[in-house]
Amino acid sequence: MSDDGTNQLGAYLRARRALVTPESVGLPPSAGRRVAGLRREEVSMLAGISADYYIRLERGRDKHPSVQVLAALARVLQLDELEEEYLLSLAATRPRPKRRPRPERVPARLHQLLAGVQLPAFVEGRAFDVLASNSLAVALSPRLQPGYNRLRSLLLDPEEQAFQQNWTRSTEGLIAAFRKSIGDDIDNPRFVELVGELALSSDRFRTLWTRHDVRDLEGGTTTVNHPVVGELQLHRDKLPVDGLLLVLYYADQGSESDEKLRLLASTVQGSPALRSGV
Repeated sequence: MSDDGTNQLGAYLRARRALVTPESVGLPPSAGRRVAGLRREEVSMLAGISADYYIRLERGRDKHPSVQVLAALARVLQLDELEEEYLLSLAATRPRPKRRPRPERVPARLHQLLAGVQLPAFVEGRAFDVLASNSLAVALSPRLQPGYNRLRSLLLDPEEQAFQQNWTRSTEGLIAAFRKSIGDDIDNPRFVELVGELALSSDRFRTLWTRHDVRDLEGGTTTVNHPVVGELQLHRDKLPVDGLLLVLYYADQGSESDEKLRLLASTVQGSPALRSGV
């Protein structure tokens, strides 16, 4: 992958300290800084540990610091609760034998649900591959059909970029959620393949990937620009099912977006759910 998989802890510490300004931690600004963010010596001083020990952490010479040290570093690096949890998980990682990834299979009951629900809905895997979807999801966006990858579409497909009204925020959230989804499963061939492809093809991906942001893949509200019905303000819910995610889009009842969704649904009534063969 594009960062050193043997030293995830060090890579994360380097990325996060580069995002913390001296002023934000009470240090005076200084001219001629050669590094972005905090220096190693400043992090160690603020965390109450020796500079030599902190350097060993960043260089991967000590991969299992105490919880107390990690908590101090999380405070200095201004990590939120999720980011601190991620930091702890990196330090707790132990060597393990390589395992063959299990194929992601969509249960038959989910295919039945997709066919019956009167909302745009699809199923995605850990790498954000679309594994199954219904016809209303595809009417909402052709990129929501089996065989597409949501991260690749968002970063490389001009039509998807135009579809997302706030493309900048969407890329930040999805890439951070992708890193959270990977966790310590850095040898998974699908993850390696996708990171390699996007690192070569997308400046936006390279920029955000090096930040090491992590975020839970949650629902929320989004605004999209549909080429036929126009602007839609939609809620998005993500429901975990057997290691996969069922994603549904819907609008506020009686809203203009709700009427537009109903119009979109009228064009695809009776169409079956789309299966990926898994």
